[in-house]
Amino acid sequence: MKNFKLFTFLVVISFLLFACKKEDENPNVAETGTVKLIMTHRWDATNTTNFLLDLPLVHPVTNDTLTFTTFNYYLTNVKLKKADGTWWVHPESYFLINLSDPTSYELAIPNVPIGNYSAMEYTLGVDSLRNVSGAQGGALSISNNMFWSWNTGYIMTKAEGISNNSSSGSFSFHLAGFEGPDNVVTKRTFDFITQIPLTVKNGKVIEVHYTVNPMHLWDNSPSVSVLNNIATTGTEAKTMALAFYNSIVFDHFHE
Repeated sequence: MKNFKLFTFLVVISFLLFACKKEDENPNVAETGTVKLIMTHRWDATNTTNFLLDLPLVHPVTNDTLTFTTFNYYLTNVKLKKADGTWWVHPESYFLINLSDPTSYELAIPNVPIGNYSAMEYTLGVDSLRNVSGAQGGALSISNNMFWSWNTGYIMTKAEGISNNSSSGSFSFHLAGFEGPDNVVTKRTFDFITQIPLTVKNGKVIEVHYTVNPMHLWDNSPSVSVLNNIATTGTEAKTMALAFYNSIVFDHFHE
Protein backbone atom coordinates (compact mmCIF):
# COMPACT_ATOMS: atom_id res chain seq x y z
CA MET A 1 0.00 0.00 0.00
CA LYS A 2 2.85 2.35 0.90
CA ASN A 3 4.60 1.53 -2.35
CA PHE A 4 1.42 2.29 -4.30
CA LYS A 5 1.04 5.70 -2.60
CA LEU A 6 4.68 6.49 -3.26
CA PHE A 7 4.30 5.50 -6.90
CA THR A 8 1.18 7.68 -7.26
CA PHE A 9 2.93 10.62 -5.64
CA LEU A 10 5.92 10.30 -7.99
CA VAL A 11 3.63 10.09 -11.05
CA VAL A 12 1.81 13.27 -10.05
CA ILE A 13 5.06 15.17 -9.39
CA SER A 14 6.51 14.00 -12.71
CA PHE A 15 3.40 15.14 -14.58
CA LEU A 16 3.46 18.59 -12.97
CA LEU A 17 7.16 19.04 -13.68
CA PHE A 18 6.65 17.97 -17.31
CA ALA A 19 3.70 20.34 -17.73
CA CYS A 20 5.64 23.26 -16.28
CA LYS A 21 8.62 22.49 -18.48
CA LYS A 22 6.46 22.34 -21.60
CA GLU A 23 4.85 25.67 -20.71
CA ASP A 24 8.24 27.29 -20.08
CA GLU A 25 9.57 25.95 -23.37
CA ASN A 26 6.64 27.27 -25.42
CA PRO A 27 8.11 30.17 -27.41
CA ASN A 28 4.73 31.12 -28.86
CA VAL A 29 3.27 32.44 -25.60
CA ALA A 30 3.50 36.21 -26.01
CA GLU A 31 3.91 38.39 -22.96
CA THR A 32 1.70 41.45 -23.24
CA GLY A 33 0.00 44.11 -21.18
CA THR A 34 -2.68 46.74 -21.65
CA VAL A 35 -2.26 50.48 -22.17
CA LYS A 36 -5.35 52.48 -21.22
CA LEU A 37 -5.78 56.07 -22.40
CA ILE A 38 -7.70 58.21 -19.91
CA MET A 39 -9.20 61.39 -21.39
CA THR A 40 -10.00 64.07 -18.77
CA HIS A 41 -12.13 66.96 -20.02
CA ARG A 42 -11.65 70.47 -18.62
CA TRP A 43 -12.99 73.98 -19.28
CA ASP A 44 -10.83 76.96 -18.43
CA ALA A 45 -7.37 78.35 -19.04
CA THR A 46 -5.86 76.46 -16.11
CA ASN A 47 -7.50 73.09 -16.85
CA THR A 48 -9.08 72.94 -13.40
CA THR A 49 -12.82 73.23 -14.15
CA ASN A 50 -14.54 70.05 -15.31
CA PHE A 51 -16.16 70.12 -18.74
CA LEU A 52 -19.65 68.64 -18.47
CA LEU A 53 -22.73 68.44 -20.65
CA ASP A 54 -25.91 70.31 -19.71
CA LEU A 55 -23.99 72.79 -17.57
CA PRO A 56 -23.75 76.51 -18.48
CA LEU A 57 -20.11 77.38 -19.14
CA VAL A 58 -18.79 80.87 -19.81
CA HIS A 59 -16.10 81.16 -22.44
CA PRO A 60 -13.31 83.34 -21.00
CA VAL A 61 -12.53 85.06 -24.33
CA THR A 62 -15.81 85.35 -26.25
CA ASN A 63 -17.88 85.71 -23.03
CA ASP A 64 -20.49 83.41 -24.55
CA THR A 65 -22.52 81.29 -22.16
CA LEU A 66 -22.56 77.81 -23.68
CA THR A 67 -24.51 74.77 -22.54
CA PHE A 68 -23.30 71.73 -24.43
CA THR A 69 -25.80 68.95 -25.09
CA THR A 70 -23.50 66.89 -27.34
CA PHE A 71 -19.75 66.58 -27.57
CA ASN A 72 -18.16 63.70 -29.51
CA TYR A 73 -14.81 63.19 -31.21
CA TYR A 74 -12.80 60.37 -32.78
CA LEU A 75 -9.41 59.10 -31.63
CA THR A 76 -7.88 56.37 -33.81
CA ASN A 77 -4.77 54.49 -34.97
CA VAL A 78 -2.78 54.28 -31.73
CA LYS A 79 0.98 53.61 -31.96
CA LEU A 80 3.74 53.27 -29.36
CA LYS A 81 7.42 54.02 -29.97
CA LYS A 82 9.74 51.23 -28.82
CA ALA A 83 13.21 51.61 -27.34
CA ASP A 84 14.83 50.80 -30.71
CA GLY A 85 12.96 53.66 -32.40
CA THR A 86 10.44 51.50 -34.26
CA TRP A 87 6.70 51.71 -33.71
CA TRP A 88 4.27 49.11 -32.41
CA VAL A 89 0.94 49.63 -34.15
CA HIS A 90 -2.36 48.61 -32.64
CA PRO A 91 -4.17 46.75 -35.42
CA GLU A 92 -7.69 48.04 -34.77
CA SER A 93 -8.01 51.16 -32.64
CA TYR A 94 -11.05 53.25 -33.51
CA PHE A 95 -12.62 55.05 -30.58
CA LEU A 96 -15.51 57.48 -30.33
CA ILE A 97 -15.33 59.61 -27.19
CA ASN A 98 -18.88 60.60 -26.28
CA LEU A 99 -19.31 62.99 -23.36
CA SER A 100 -22.70 61.48 -22.56
CA ASP A 101 -20.99 58.11 -21.92
CA PRO A 102 -18.28 58.25 -19.21
CA THR A 103 -17.09 54.74 -20.12
CA SER A 104 -15.94 56.09 -23.48
CA TYR A 105 -13.34 58.32 -21.78
CA GLU A 106 -11.16 55.25 -21.09
CA LEU A 107 -9.65 53.67 -24.21
CA ALA A 108 -8.14 50.23 -23.64
CA ILE A 109 -5.33 49.10 -25.97
CA PRO A 110 -4.79 45.39 -25.26
CA ASN A 111 -2.03 42.97 -26.29
CA VAL A 112 0.80 45.50 -26.18
CA PRO A 113 4.16 43.66 -26.14
CA ILE A 114 6.04 44.05 -22.87
CA GLY A 115 8.88 46.55 -22.91
CA ASN A 116 9.74 50.22 -22.70
CA TYR A 117 8.11 52.90 -24.84
CA SER A 118 9.15 56.55 -25.18
CA ALA A 119 6.24 58.07 -27.12
CA MET A 120 2.67 57.60 -28.30
CA GLU A 121 1.09 58.61 -31.58
CA TYR A 122 -2.58 58.64 -32.49
CA THR A 123 -4.89 60.22 -35.02
CA LEU A 124 -7.66 62.67 -34.20
CA GLY A 125 -10.38 61.90 -36.70
CA VAL A 126 -10.90 58.93 -39.02
CA ASP A 127 -8.36 58.08 -41.72
CA SER A 128 -9.32 58.42 -45.39
CA LEU A 129 -9.46 54.66 -46.03
CA ARG A 130 -12.13 54.11 -43.39
CA ASN A 131 -14.09 57.09 -44.67
CA VAL A 132 -14.66 55.30 -47.97
CA SER A 133 -14.88 51.67 -46.77
CA GLY A 134 -18.65 51.30 -46.68
CA ALA A 135 -20.80 50.26 -43.72
CA GLN A 136 -18.78 49.45 -40.60
CA GLY A 137 -19.43 48.53 -36.99
CA GLY A 138 -18.39 49.61 -33.52
CA ALA A 139 -17.21 53.20 -33.15
CA LEU A 140 -17.52 53.63 -36.93
CA SER A 141 -21.13 52.51 -37.16
CA ILE A 142 -23.45 55.01 -38.83
CA SER A 143 -25.84 54.46 -35.90
CA ASN A 144 -23.57 56.76 -33.88
CA ASN A 145 -24.80 59.70 -35.99
CA MET A 146 -21.25 60.70 -36.81
CA PHE A 147 -21.39 60.06 -40.57
CA TRP A 148 -22.54 62.34 -43.37
CA SER A 149 -22.16 60.44 -46.65
CA TRP A 150 -19.68 58.37 -48.67
CA ASN A 151 -18.49 61.60 -50.29
CA THR A 152 -17.99 63.70 -47.18
CA GLY A 153 -17.29 60.90 -44.68
CA TYR A 154 -17.26 61.01 -40.90
CA ILE A 155 -17.88 63.96 -38.62
CA MET A 156 -14.58 64.02 -36.73
CA THR A 157 -15.79 66.29 -33.93
CA LYS A 158 -19.37 67.23 -33.07
CA ALA A 159 -20.26 70.04 -30.65
CA GLU A 160 -23.90 71.03 -30.11
CA GLY A 161 -25.78 72.98 -27.49
CA ILE A 162 -27.73 76.10 -26.56
CA SER A 163 -26.66 79.68 -26.00
CA ASN A 164 -28.51 82.94 -25.52
CA ASN A 165 -25.62 84.63 -27.34
CA SER A 166 -26.58 82.86 -30.55
CA SER A 167 -29.22 84.43 -32.81
CA SER A 168 -30.87 81.01 -33.13
CA GLY A 169 -30.55 80.21 -29.43
CA SER A 170 -28.32 77.24 -30.22
CA PHE A 171 -25.03 76.21 -31.80
CA SER A 172 -24.04 73.21 -33.90
CA PHE A 173 -20.52 72.52 -35.13
CA HIS A 174 -19.99 69.36 -37.21
CA LEU A 175 -16.30 69.38 -38.07
CA ALA A 176 -15.33 67.08 -40.93
CA GLY A 177 -13.17 66.67 -44.02
CA PHE A 178 -10.70 63.89 -44.84
CA GLU A 179 -8.99 64.94 -48.07
CA GLY A 180 -7.46 67.89 -49.86
CA PRO A 181 -7.21 71.36 -48.30
CA ASP A 182 -10.28 70.68 -46.13
CA ASN A 183 -8.69 67.70 -44.38
CA VAL A 184 -9.05 67.99 -40.58
CA VAL A 185 -7.65 64.52 -39.74
CA THR A 186 -4.57 65.15 -37.60
CA LYS A 187 -1.78 62.96 -36.20
CA ARG A 188 -0.40 63.83 -32.80
CA THR A 189 2.80 62.48 -31.21
CA PHE A 190 3.40 62.80 -27.47
CA ASP A 191 6.87 62.16 -26.04
CA PHE A 192 6.87 60.91 -22.46
CA ILE A 193 9.59 63.44 -21.60
CA THR A 194 8.85 63.73 -17.88
CA GLN A 195 8.37 60.01 -17.24
CA ILE A 196 10.55 58.05 -19.68
CA PRO A 197 10.06 55.22 -20.18
CA LEU A 198 6.50 53.93 -20.18
CA THR A 199 6.98 50.30 -19.19
CA VAL A 200 4.43 47.69 -20.24
CA LYS A 201 4.48 44.62 -17.98
CA ASN A 202 3.02 41.19 -18.59
CA GLY A 203 -0.65 41.04 -17.63
CA LYS A 204 -0.63 44.56 -16.19
CA VAL A 205 -2.55 47.73 -17.08
CA ILE A 206 -0.78 51.07 -17.34
CA GLU A 207 -2.84 54.26 -17.62
CA VAL A 208 -1.80 57.16 -19.85
CA HIS A 209 -3.65 60.37 -18.93
CA TYR A 210 -4.49 63.21 -21.31
CA THR A 211 -6.22 66.53 -20.68
CA VAL A 212 -8.79 67.69 -23.26
CA ASN A 213 -10.17 71.26 -23.28
CA PRO A 214 -13.08 72.05 -25.66
CA MET A 215 -12.82 75.72 -24.71
CA HIS A 216 -10.09 75.95 -27.35
CA LEU A 217 -12.54 75.35 -30.18
CA TRP A 218 -12.84 79.14 -30.23
CA ASP A 219 -9.13 79.99 -30.16
CA ASN A 220 -9.29 81.18 -33.77
CA SER A 221 -13.06 81.29 -34.30
CA PRO A 222 -15.58 84.02 -33.44
CA SER A 223 -18.37 84.15 -30.86
CA VAL A 224 -21.53 82.14 -31.49
CA SER A 225 -23.18 85.51 -32.00
CA VAL A 226 -21.20 85.65 -35.26
CA LEU A 227 -20.92 81.95 -36.21
CA ASN A 228 -23.26 79.39 -34.64
CA ASN A 229 -23.35 76.62 -37.24
CA ILE A 230 -20.89 74.59 -39.31
CA ALA A 231 -22.36 71.76 -41.35
CA THR A 232 -19.92 71.42 -44.23
CA THR A 233 -16.23 70.94 -44.85
CA GLY A 234 -14.10 74.01 -45.38
CA THR A 235 -11.86 76.60 -43.77
CA GLU A 236 -14.14 77.31 -40.81
CA ALA A 237 -14.41 73.63 -39.90
CA LYS A 238 -10.67 73.07 -40.25
CA THR A 239 -9.79 76.13 -38.16
CA MET A 240 -12.06 75.06 -35.31
CA ALA A 241 -11.05 71.38 -35.42
CA LEU A 242 -7.31 72.05 -35.37
CA ALA A 243 -7.64 74.49 -32.47
CA PHE A 244 -9.49 71.84 -30.48
CA TYR A 245 -6.95 69.14 -31.34
CA ASN A 246 -4.15 71.39 -30.09
CA SER A 247 -5.84 71.48 -26.68
CA ILE A 248 -5.22 67.77 -26.08
CA VAL A 249 -2.05 67.34 -24.02
CA PHE A 250 -0.26 64.46 -22.31
CA ASP A 251 -0.38 64.72 -18.52
CA HIS A 252 1.12 61.61 -16.89
CA PHE A 253 1.03 57.84 -16.74
CA HIS A 254 0.94 55.29 -13.92
CA GLU A 255 0.09 51.67 -13.18
